[in-house]
Amino acid sequence: MAEYSAWQVLKNAVTGNAGWRPAWRKPEPKPSYDVVIVGGGGHGLATAYYLAANHGFTNVAVCEKGWLGSGNIGRNTTIVRSNYLLEGNTPFYEHSMKLWENLSHELNYNVMFSQRGIINLCHTPAQMDEAARRGNAMRLFGVDARMVMPDELAKRVPGLDLSQNARFPVLGGLEQPRAGTARHDAVAWGYARAADRRGVDILENCEVIGFLRDGDRVTGVKTTRGEIRARKVAVCVAGSTGRVMKLAGIDRLPIESHVLQAFVSESLKPMIDTVVTFGGGHLYISQSDKGGLVFGGDIDGYNSYAQRGNLPIVEDVMSEVVALFPAAAKVRLLRSWGGIMDMTMDGSPIITTGPLPGMYLNCGWCYGGFKATPASGWCFAHTIARNEPHPLSAAFTLDRFHRGHVIDEKGQGSFPWRH
Repeated sequence: MAEYSAWQVLKNAVTGNAGWRPAWRKPEPKPSYDVVIVGGGGHGLATAYYLAANHGFTNVAVCEKGWLGSGNIGRNTTIVRSNYLLEGNTPFYEHSMKLWENLSHELNYNVMFSQRGIINLCHTPAQMDEAARRGNAMRLFGVDARMVMPDELAKRVPGLDLSQNARFPVLGGLEQPRAGTARHDAVAWGYARAADRRGVDILENCEVIGFLRDGDRVTGVKTTRGEIRARKVAVCVAGSTGRVMKLAGIDRLPIESHVLQAFVSESLKPMIDTVVTFGGGHLYISQSDKGGLVFGGDIDGYNSYAQRGNLPIVEDVMSEVVALFPAAAKVRLLRSWGGIMDMTMDGSPIITTGPLPGMYLNCGWCYGGFKATPASGWCFAHTIARNEPHPLSAAFTLDRFHRGHVIDEKGQGSFPWRH
């Protein structure tokens, strides 16, 4: 797969760029497929690609209600990491990290993966102890981790307020050096292009409005472009899971949908060359290649499908930015946006067969959907192809909420008891 190469760039430079093929085709829906994937976001496209690349499924369609990149894959802060504590999560996210490290080469598409590291700041002795515990757990799983002290932070993050007069004095932090960021649009386009080249039909502006049933078994989908039959139907629609599953008669799932806002400032000279998270509140901040500060915080405290947020969260996030970086008080905000998060009750995702025969479900990514994109697609494709969980995602089945074997990483679910 060497369509994008130095030779092709030179060749097209002297031939008027007339030799490039479209990144993906615009096919008409076929009457039936082996697999229909509902949702053309990062996870849906990655699933389609790995179904074709790893399992030989090429008679596959991806139904996207809008255009590629219009959902959560284009509405996040692009952070990639695998700094988890619990056994159910760490191997899964580390597998995703390893896939990220070779993704541009595998897809023949530059996803702009930048391993600039992530530093989780600590502000109390208890947080330092917890960071050391998490770092030790990560190293036991073979994941890179190290503690950093204020003198090193002063060199690594020069704008960070490390004075004793800071509102939240910094005692140190936990760093994962291999973590970083990637370009979200490029991830969607790269997976779409690679899946298309292997025969997958990507059906944009094809909204699923119902499911075909034969008794309890799901046998296809009803779309705005007609009915499509399929041996297997996989639902992978990020924050719209509740609404789509109601079309199949499933009206109760252990998830809530919330808005998560993010922000970009005007372009600045380089001031943060890593990703920083704020242990005294809930903030994550990095600087884009264009110079803008990219940051976000907590979810809005109520269920919503609106892709916009509320002002109290804006005020909360801005106050945390200024608490960490006082000089940012004079920076102008360029734009903001909101993405819809499926928040599970334990903060961990769901990758499972069911809940109906012929159906497969991938949802509940809370704050962690973007970084999980490669491993999510890898494991979901395995689940669809073999009708069984992948060993790396075996703990993420839906029935864990019935068995009581939840994976409560840090209580990072939807906090339903607060509302």
